[in-house]
Amino acid sequence: MNVSSRTATSASLGIVAAFAAIYVIWGTTYLAIAISIQTMPPFITGALRFLVAGALMYAWLRTRTPRPFATVNLRSAAVVGVLLAGIGNGFVIWAQQGIPSGIAALIVTSMPVTVLILDWAFFSRRAPSRQGLVGTAVALAGVVTIIMHTHAIAGTAQPIHLISMILAVLAWALGTLWQKRAARSDNVLNFTAAQVLFGGVFQLAMSFVDGEWSRFDVAAVSVSSWLAVAYLVVFGSIIGLNCYLWLLTRVPAPKVTTYALVNPVVALILGSLILNEEITVLTIVATVLVLFGVALVLFQDWKIDSLWRGRRSLRTAERTSC
Repeated sequence: MNVSSRTATSASLGIVAAFAAIYVIWGTTYLAIAISIQTMPPFITGALRFLVAGALMYAWLRTRTPRPFATVNLRSAAVVGVLLAGIGNGFVIWAQQGIPSGIAALIVTSMPVTVLILDWAFFSRRAPSRQGLVGTAVALAGVVTIIMHTHAIAGTAQPIHLISMILAVLAWALGTLWQKRAARSDNVLNFTAAQVLFGGVFQLAMSFVDGEWSRFDVAAVSVSSWLAVAYLVVFGSIIGLNCYLWLLTRVPAPKVTTYALVNPVVALILGSLILNEEITVLTIVATVLVLFGVALVLFQDWKIDSLWRGRRSLRTAERTSC
């Protein structure tokens, strides 16, 4: 095997490994969040997660260069960090005080649809295909089903928890579109470290706004919660976010966002098995609607009609030749 072949093989294996990471790891983070906030306030949990992750990444980068953020647009990193790690993640953590982990993951699954709408309205101004519009309508129907039947699906969830989830999805979608312009393939880890630190600072500020420190007792935090936070630091933030950004610089964004089809399935199964979260018929219906709609959006560039006509023409030619 020559050098170019080995390089191509290594790149392919790296892409497969990165996809596996965001498919599985980000599906398990909802369970880890649910365990961590059992004995630790949500914004303190998020601040600890991202500040520690950012500090570890920065320390590692310092061993390679004296100025890790010299090539990073700090203004863009701050905006993206607040949108993704700050609001996008922080509000999900806060909402999981009253929403089961599987349902939270299912609502977040609508993110690609939100990206499509925001991109159409404010960024590329490129209208989605007819298939994309149908997918958007179907996915939104699934999300509306969840919102309209909150008590039947999620039990004790309050409207404020749902509002928090909606704001988180909007922020994550906006942050994804912004970071596509800001991040470069040659400084992925540097940009990730910066944005994670900014997101951690935002969540730390929110912990004071929410009054969490007045009721926080370090001695009352369980071993399970500490282990869950450690898992979120290493796997959810350092590994997961870097894999996500790395893939965005090498693979078309629609393919990267296919993680949205896998995460809720993982989260629903783990939530049911470990946390005894109930999976109702209504949950299954909403899941099918959201996943089918998101799939239509993610694969809207596939020329389904053309492929169908091509196969039909091929069969006609084969019959004629016979």
